Amino acid sequence: MAASPQASARGLDWFTFFLADIQTGFGPFVAIYLTAHQWAQFDIGLVLTAGGLVALACQIPGGALVDAARSARLVAGLAVAAICLSALALAIWPNFAVVMASRVLHAAASCVLGPVIAAISLGLVGHAALGARLGRNARFASVGNGVAAAAMGACGSLVSNQAVFFLTAILAAPALLALARIRTNHIERPKLTSDGAATATLWQVLSDRRLLIFAGCILLFQLANAAMLPIMGSILTMRSSTWASTLIGACIVVPTVIVAGVAPWVGRQADAWGRRPLLLVCFAALALRGVLFGMITTPYLVVALQIFDGVCAAILGVILPLVVADVMRGTGRFNLGLGIIGSAVGIGAALSTTLAGYVLDHFGSSLAFYTLATVAVGGLGLVWLLMPETRPDATSKS
Repeated sequence: MAASPQASARGLDWFTFFLADIQTGFGPFVAIYLTAHQWAQFDIGLVLTAGGLVALACQIPGGALVDAARSARLVAGLAVAAICLSALALAIWPNFAVVMASRVLHAAASCVLGPVIAAISLGLVGHAALGARLGRNARFASVGNGVAAAAMGACGSLVSNQAVFFLTAILAAPALLALARIRTNHIERPKLTSDGAATATLWQVLSDRRLLIFAGCILLFQLANAAMLPIMGSILTMRSSTWASTLIGACIVVPTVIVAGVAPWVGRQADAWGRRPLLLVCFAALALRGVLFGMITTPYLVVALQIFDGVCAAILGVILPLVVADVMRGTGRFNLGLGIIGSAVGIGAALSTTLAGYVLDHFGSSLAFYTLATVAVGGLGLVWLLMPETRPDATSKS
């Protein structure tokens, strides 16, 4: 008996949950694990940077690959298997060559997973219900991140740092089982030409004004956002090294809770209000967070201000793939569009830490946060002045 579309939807829920679990293992635990093996900080930074560069370089090719693949589910399964292999290699052979190779493999595999989840979501529910589906994805991913962070933290403390990566590899099994519940006959393929090619060329996608403006908005968001919490972590460590880790841990948990609670509502409101008003709220919240970070002196207020980070994460997690789906609708290039926006995310995040670090060293922490807030205001202005509303009914009325 064939599985129902509802079973496929639940399979996507749990695939998103377990995938977030798996990806959590490759967060700060890598640096902790390698430090415990007496790695030099330069070498740790080198392999992390290499992974970041590969992830940036593979964004657009990864999106194009998902567009070209006949089965998004097969691509997802291969990517999860590659990440499982990366985790096992890290755990068993923590030498430089193997760790470097595992980080490169993980980065390349991760580049297709975001587009795959978005593509499966769009295929299962269609464009009209995509906002609500993306909100549901964000909720399950957020809960998965929180559960995995707690479980892996406990595993690292009670067993060993190496056990974190064995646990990461083990979690690939339930992820693949959940993926198997998503039936390919319930995934609607995008409309292509009669010979199977996409209806838009690469140049048409790269020159789409709406996509380029949105990429600029996202680049400015990441330029303003990526360095805020790391800078605050450094400041907290200098003020009170005893409580810094606890406070930063709380700063990570608070947005996770906000995203889990708010993301489905954001998905519904994106269809009711449109995409642009929510983007304006997102940039306003980011700018306000930067200004307040520059003003506060009480460490515990930092945790409270992470509510704004949760609001931004909930909005952007839904709106980013939704706007790309709007702009790329009918072109067969949805995942390529996601890859282009993913490149903007990577470039903005990479530049953010450099910009903020320079201002922090030369002019102090308050001005660093005010600089990031100013960038956020610039993004707000770009959305306000140039970003069109992409909601389909709004586009048809214009």
